[in-house]
Amino acid sequence: MSYKWFVILLLATLAFGQAAPVPAPPTPNQPAATATEKPAEPQVAPTDPVITVPGVCADASKTGDACKTVITKEQFEKLANSLQPNMPPPMRRQLAAIYSRALAMSAAAEKRGLDKLPQYEEILRYARMQILSQQLTRDLQEESQKVPDPDIEKYYKDNAGAFEEATLLKIFVPKSKQIPPPKPAARSAKAGAAAAKPAVKENPIDPAAREKAAQEAMTKVAADLHARAVKGEDFDTLQKEAFVSAGLKGSAPPTKMEKVRPTALPAAHKSVLDLKPDEVSAVIDDPSGHYIYKMVSKQTLPLDTVKPEIRNTLSTQRYKDAMQPFQAAPNLNQAYFGETRNPALLPRPGQPPAKPAHGDDDDE
Repeated sequence: MSYKWFVILLLATLAFGQAAPVPAPPTPNQPAATATEKPAEPQVAPTDPVITVPGVCADASKTGDACKTVITKEQFEKLANSLQPNMPPPMRRQLAAIYSRALAMSAAAEKRGLDKLPQYEEILRYARMQILSQQLTRDLQEESQKVPDPDIEKYYKDNAGAFEEATLLKIFVPKSKQIPPPKPAARSAKAGAAAAKPAVKENPIDPAAREKAAQEAMTKVAADLHARAVKGEDFDTLQKEAFVSAGLKGSAPPTKMEKVRPTALPAAHKSVLDLKPDEVSAVIDDPSGHYIYKMVSKQTLPLDTVKPEIRNTLSTQRYKDAMQPFQAAPNLNQAYFGETRNPALLPRPGQPPAKPAHGDDDDE
């Protein structure tokens, strides 16, 4: 079997990043390049060589400078576009380096007869399955992105609440009051004489009781601030009082929240989006503190604004549904495989095997 097929198997297992956008070509009316702009890159014809690997050739009779493998632009781009369409230049350079090395190493492996070993065919069979799995994944992803407009419109109508956007006011009341530790008693002139007598230990304050009292104090503060908020008092003023009551010296956070969507709120707070304008919520308690909201205004975003968001949501769900049949766990013979554990992941086809524990080799 040709070593080029082995190279394709190796390279197809690499994971490349997203393609960078390609700038549009200049129009005829575009002004000439200034001195600060880069000069135009030289044109490379499809049949021009772009990679030359010396010492690698299919004809065993060739030696020296005559033995080399030349890859044209057309040949290289066919490989690059198969791995990732519109691959950006930095990744093409990286691919060229990996490709050149793989050509040389796979040719040397064939000379040693490594492609005739029994395990080679098994590895190749597994690599083929990996490549087909990757191709199927790419194909399912492309299919999932083809979401019809009627499906988008239906999702928008069925989930109208998800596209509400509100402006809110929020008061945050800390869960517990900050109580400073007691100050040490001042030493008197008789301190020396008193020190000679055995000290009488006072009963220490129970930390749990102290914390409970600190939390109860802030619960009362939250109830008072809520009553004043319902009467129409300014939220910024109430927020500052909440921090002062809690014993916090830092600046109080702003109370205004703009462009609030359901996904931006904790689950226990989402009900505030049902408030009418100027309506104040009940006090919402959670482990972090007490919250009081007031609805300023809200609107439902138009379909055109959220269409890309809906398309992405449906595309993600369609891909998950398409992959679902392949997610089921296989039935394993426990007598052979043993109990379920967390084994080390197998290397992808083309990756070098793990080094033995006693190995002293320096692998690049």
